[in-house]
This record gives sequence, C-alpha cells and structure tokens, in this order.
Amino acid sequence: MTDQEARYDRIARGYARWWAPVLRPTAIQVLDRLEPVVAGGARSLLDLGTGTATLAIEAIRRWPTVDVTGIDASREMAAAAEGEADRLLSAADRSRFRTRVAYADELPFDDASFDAAMSSFVLQLVPSRAAVMDELWRVLKPGATFAHVTWVRGGRAYRPDQEFDAALDDVEIEPREYDGRGGDFASVDAAASGLRKAGFRQVRAFGGELTYDFDVRSYVGFMEEFDEEDLFQSLEPDVRERLHARLLERLNRLPDEAFVLRLPVVHAEGVRP
Repeated sequence: MTDQEARYDRIARGYARWWAPVLRPTAIQVLDRLEPVVAGGARSLLDLGTGTATLAIEAIRRWPTVDVTGIDASREMAAAAEGEADRLLSAADRSRFRTRVAYADELPFDDASFDAAMSSFVLQLVPSRAAVMDELWRVLKPGATFAHVTWVRGGRAYRPDQEFDAALDDVEIEPREYDGRGGDFASVDAAASGLRKAGFRQVRAFGGELTYDFDVRSYVGFMEEFDEEDLFQSLEPDVRERLHARLLERLNRLPDEAFVLRLPVVHAEGVRP
C-alpha cells in the first residue's frame, strides 16, 4: 500500500463530510462535457478516481441509460462510494453503479471496454499522468470521450488559512509544512497538451474557478475534522482547546467575504480516435 492509499483510507469519512461538498459543484460540470456523447448512445462510463462517487451518482441520476464503473486506489474510498450510492440512489439506479479497487495506471478492464470516461480532481495525484492516459486510451472505445477537471497552479492566499497559521503561532505550535500539490497542471495549455500527447483529438481545455462559501463554524470543522485532523489529534487536550479558542477569536474578526474559497481549475476533454 502506498502512502497516498493509506492517507485516503484514513480520511475517507472526513472527505465525504467536509471535502466532497466543496468539490461537488465544480466536479459535476464535467458531465456537461459528456452530454453529447451520452445523447449519441454512450452507455458504459468509467469514473477514474471515484472518491465518494460524486460524479458517478450525478451521472446515474442525470442519465437513466448509463452504467458507471468507479475505480479508486483506496479501498476505504471505494467503500465510501458504495455507501453514498446506497444512501442516495434508488434500488434500480443503484444497480447501475459498481466500484473496483484499482490504480489508474493499471486498469483491470479489457481493451475498448468503455464508451466514455470522466474524472474530477484526481490527475494531480497520480505518479504518472502519461501512464494513466495510456491506460485510458486502451480501455476506451474508438470515438469515446474523456473529460476531466483538475487543479491548475496559481490562486490567491486564503485569509482563514493565514489566521489558522497565526493561531498555531499564538499557542506555540510548530508551523505546518506545506508540500504543495506538485501534480497540479502548470497551465490550461499544459492540460490540453497532455491529452494531445496521449493521442486524443478534438481536444478542448479552459480555465475556471472553484468557489465555496465557508463560514467560521464550517471552516473550523473542516480543519479540525479533516484537513488538519492529524494535527489536532496529536495535541494534548488543553493545547487543543487553546488552539480552538484562539482560532475562533481570529476568525470572528474576518468579514464574511474572506471565507469565500477561490481556487483555479482547468477543464479538459478529448476524443480517442
């Protein structure tokens, strides 16, 4: 098991509660790119890195004719996807979704198995995008479309995060180590180029922005129960309480507009000849 798999196994529950809702409105825009191919007869869809099945569930609700297979390298994330499908889909719709635990660059499917593929906020995580693209090419049928949304480098400083770091300093906790997201696309053009290099044609890519309105309560919950859960769990109870109190103090001074998260993304799509 890789470190990344272990991390996603550990955070699956928090991801479903705190992070999936942040991603959802931007993620499901991917389905708009697949609307023409589904209207044209596409039936079997691959959801690459299904997470908590946001795309898969929305696709099944939107299109009564499709079957969706979601793959994820994390067994716990795949289980979370199954749980969300159980919770949100009717029995008839539920029968059209299944998951497989698998790596994106080692897909356990025959050649030309799928009519289309989709992915949201996954390609920045894989060790080799080129290897993933090769596998997608293999399992997609000629004429199939692959559409995705992924992070692109850039963006602005987020004030609540700055206040969180300041609160750590206030209670004499070592600053967080930022490892960044080295897999983010450098630009919109880079996302398009990646598809073209893999052999996809009719490539389109455009930039966008994910926005999400936190408030004091939801931001604190997000940090304590998901984003920095390990940090909070490692603290002695009295230190944890002091950090919580100091964070609330600082956040309550911010105007409402400071809590709007804005992150740059890239949408891209291509057709396998």
